[in-house]
Amino acid sequence: MSHRRKFPIAILTLITALASGLWSPASAQVKVAPIFGNGMVLQREIAVPVWGTASPGEEVTVTLGEQKQTAKADEMGKWQVELNKLTAGGPHELTVAGKNMLKFTDVLVGEVWLCSGQSNMAWRLAQCNADAEISAANDDQLRHNGGGSNWQKTTPQTAGNFSGVGYYFGKELRKALGVPVGLINRSVGGTSARLWTSRAVIESADELKPFLASLLKPDVDKQGKEKPLNLGVLYEGHIRPVVPYGIRGAIWYQGESDAGRPAEYAQLFPTMIKSWRKDFNQGDFPFLFVQLAPIGGAQKQPAEGGWGPIREAQNAALALPNTAVAVIVDSDVDLHPKKKEIPGARLAQAARAIAYGEKVTPSGPLYDSVKFEAGKAIVSFKHVDKGLETRGEKLTGFAIAGDDGKFVWADAKVEGDKVVVSSPDVPKPVAVRYGWASNPACNLFSASGMPASPFRTDPTGK
Repeated sequence: MSHRRKFPIAILTLITALASGLWSPASAQVKVAPIFGNGMVLQREIAVPVWGTASPGEEVTVTLGEQKQTAKADEMGKWQVELNKLTAGGPHELTVAGKNMLKFTDVLVGEVWLCSGQSNMAWRLAQCNADAEISAANDDQLRHNGGGSNWQKTTPQTAGNFSGVGYYFGKELRKALGVPVGLINRSVGGTSARLWTSRAVIESADELKPFLASLLKPDVDKQGKEKPLNLGVLYEGHIRPVVPYGIRGAIWYQGESDAGRPAEYAQLFPTMIKSWRKDFNQGDFPFLFVQLAPIGGAQKQPAEGGWGPIREAQNAALALPNTAVAVIVDSDVDLHPKKKEIPGARLAQAARAIAYGEKVTPSGPLYDSVKFEAGKAIVSFKHVDKGLETRGEKLTGFAIAGDDGKFVWADAKVEGDKVVVSSPDVPKPVAVRYGWASNPACNLFSASGMPASPFRTDPTGK
């Protein structure tokens, strides 16, 4: 399996050590966390943390416009202030003054989103067959931070290096909201959610105790050698240095590296989300994620499994408040789909619903419940929007089983906001599956064009 933007664990460990160096009070100069830089975007309508280091006991004043906030560095040299709620706009100048002064120019106030995950989030716009998009990219109020204090405006010279998913997500938000948008991209190819969750959280979470031995077990490479695990190294090196920067929410595209451990992921992923929210201390901020794309040969058997269980495990996070999934089973069939405008636009629609309260559906249809009667299964859905429809003459992708657990292809038809499923070979059905494969045969959509998520009604089945 090939992933772009992989980084050796040793380098990531070094990054972690350098990031933590911010907190050394050895220097008397006032410093800020590396995320702060010229051209940055600050989150509107919340108290905005600004933090850094100085000499112990040194008084530090942060000024933005007519607003001033002052704090005194503690015995470790750490200081933090909170700017009162800001209104969208700019450009502004932000100064941080103690014994020395730092000045940041071209500062905007708007919407800030954290973009994270593995290679499909890291995938650059230049890798997405987007030459025309890049040539036309010119928006100084859509900005991208790919590391440190480097905030870049959207131009034909810079856009190619933006996260492709992040770019299209931000572009859609700019259209919908009309305010500055800042994207903080912290993503690394080929990485498990175990690396994005702090080790302390993994070792202490009650819900992970049944999986702890497996979570602590290193992966094995093709030569049978154990890979260094370093639980939480990406959290420490990439996420913790950003905490508690003011954000509206996070978008996430990851799961390929955890496809072989769906039961663990169904517990680990929600645990990671809860721990990030706790650390940012900004409430249950919206956390929006992309369900894995189709991969491999077309589905031939009624219930192949494949990536079905990991998609189901991803959806387990929907039990948390302010979450939504971008289903992309209709995307190009690839480990790294090139059409990043699809997840970008669907994440943006989810944000409009979850974060901004617009009256739009946050996702395509999601399985809600099933009722078995008269030899048929009647499946109900959430988020049907204006109703359900079929792309093509016949609804495909549904399978049905009786007590013997043997799934067969089923006849399925849309009836309002439900799907009725049956087969002459299964007179007494007890379970239904839809799109249960790595590259599923799916053509159920909402009338507004959003694909239904694959599902099974027998979550304890094999």
